[in-house]
Amino acid sequence: MPKLNVKQKNWLVSAHVAFAALWTGTVLSMFLLALRNKDSANADVLYALNSAINLLDDYVVIPSAIGSLLTGTLLCWLTVWGFFKHYWVIVKWIATVFLIVFGTFWLFPWANAATALSETQRLQALENPLYQFDVRGVIIGTVVQVICLLAIITISLLKPWGRRSVKAQNSASSAAASSS
Repeated sequence: MPKLNVKQKNWLVSAHVAFAALWTGTVLSMFLLALRNKDSANADVLYALNSAINLLDDYVVIPSAIGSLLTGTLLCWLTVWGFFKHYWVIVKWIATVFLIVFGTFWLFPWANAATALSETQRLQALENPLYQFDVRGVIIGTVVQVICLLAIITISLLKPWGRRSVKAQNSASSAAASSS
């Protein structure tokens, strides 16, 4: 497969950065909305805030997370960076997959449950331990996501761990196997 030229790579990197920024900013917005909905005195506002969190998750976070993963995959595949040549790429992959799994199986269900409870129970939801658990989960979950996303962005910029010495390890393994 041919590699991207510099201009193509720059466009793909720009898309990758845009998806990461959109994902990070939206999760931060969800955190602020979740903080606000803990103390709401109006049932309509409580439901609206929870609903807004779900809308942001469904229509911005999910597409931007997928876009980030897809553009990252293309960058690994179509540039010299590769999938396993650099420690920083491996760490970013693991962290991105973790965030997508965490969002899918924990954060998303907590936000949905909080919205459903605030719709049916109105202000009484604030006294429901399940609602309190779900809102606390959304707050903690969004903080975890923002911290991890900022760490991923920092790793992208600094590329701190450099290149793996895969060829040296493979050569040593091959030499050991042939001398046996």
